Amino acid sequence: VFYFLFVLIFCLTLLSKNTLRHKLKSFSQQSYLSRFYNLSPSGGVRRRVRSTSAMEEKIREMQHFFGLKETGRLDRNTLDVMREPRCGFPDIENFSFYPGKPKWKNHTITYMIAKYTPDMKREDVEKSFSSAIKMWSDESPLRFIKVNHGKADIVFSFAVGTHGDFFPFDGPRGVLAHAFQPGEGMGGDVHFDEDETWTAGNLFAVAAHELGHSLGLTHSQDRSAIMYPNYRYQSNTQYSLSKDDALGIQALYGKPTRQEETQAAPQKCDPNFSFDAAVMISDEIVFFKNRYMWMRTTKTTYWNRLRESPSGAYLPSISSRVDAAYDLPNAVTWLCVFFPGHKYWVVQRLKMKSQAGSIYEYGFSSRVRQVDAAVHITEYGKTVFFIGEVYYRFDERKRIMDPGFPRLIQTDWPGIPRRVDAAFNIFILSGTKSYQYDFRKKQVVNVISANSWLGC
Repeated sequence: VFYFLFVLIFCLTLLSKNTLRHKLKSFSQQSYLSRFYNLSPSGGVRRRVRSTSAMEEKIREMQHFFGLKETGRLDRNTLDVMREPRCGFPDIENFSFYPGKPKWKNHTITYMIAKYTPDMKREDVEKSFSSAIKMWSDESPLRFIKVNHGKADIVFSFAVGTHGDFFPFDGPRGVLAHAFQPGEGMGGDVHFDEDETWTAGNLFAVAAHELGHSLGLTHSQDRSAIMYPNYRYQSNTQYSLSKDDALGIQALYGKPTRQEETQAAPQKCDPNFSFDAAVMISDEIVFFKNRYMWMRTTKTTYWNRLRESPSGAYLPSISSRVDAAYDLPNAVTWLCVFFPGHKYWVVQRLKMKSQAGSIYEYGFSSRVRQVDAAVHITEYGKTVFFIGEVYYRFDERKRIMDPGFPRLIQTDWPGIPRRVDAAFNIFILSGTKSYQYDFRKKQVVNVISANSWLGC
């Protein structure tokens, strides 16, 4: 009797375990289809037939996406694909975009590593990200700059489970990472599951894929594509995008041609002409408009000599237009700071690579998106930044923003319009006019046409 009861209990226990295991597998498969193919959860006995039909439909949809035989059943090949490590973003056909095609407005994109993984050396993590980034920059006009503090467009971080973005990680394997579309706040950020064991090979492959999402691409059905939803670790030896990936990124940002080399020069003598930026570089005044620049010498014997060129020829690191610039003539070596968008570039020699950072390192609030104009006042050791209808004053020696700012331009700069486009030395450029300003007397002493600087 005891033997019979023991066998009965053992069989019931085994049956219970098998039933539980089957339910867990079923739940895992339904969870997969719900997350990546929008399968609606079943709602009880009345909906059993309908939910079974819906699940078969979603299985066929998943099988179609991955090029499997469309049986509508969870056969071995289908289950094998479901078990592969993958991205946390849903699947759609071929390269495609998020609704509304969000993308980065500036072609120079900053990134920062907020949290490293203990699985790898910091330099190996940085190298993996750098290699992944290069794949996308090689096939587009995008340029990426690493920053160590302040704000960045794309933030890389490693996290476990619930980590503050409503998309908790699921532990080892399964979903390895996810990324957000371009935009403000968390837009563009990439999160990696710290429960995984990270190596240079798999981090590179995953980062390359997730960066596609950060730039505005969704998943691709092309098995050779980086944007294929299941990560392909063999891509750690692939340092170029597939044709499908390249077509996708170029549909958003264009081809990797030097646009400034083929762009026609702005009509400098147009009556409505205005500048984007101006700055003194050694003994020349440099003016910027779109991606073009003019250099005018201040030497008396060559006063009318004017050189013009696409700005990329002299500033190879800056791929977007220059919004503002200022020089520091008292530095040990000549130094100039350029501002495209919410980045700044420190240039010591023209035609050479330069260092970049975020404008928020100066102390601007997150509401500031770009600098309109900047000018350094040598005798005070201050740099003035014009932004909209206000201006800020930065102490170059202390490297901090002066207290009490911003202040209104019209309050402290009598005779100057409420918005400033460019500034250099003692001249303020606004619209079609150039204003010569006396800083000591705080008054405008002369007004000429802005493009008269270019011989118009």
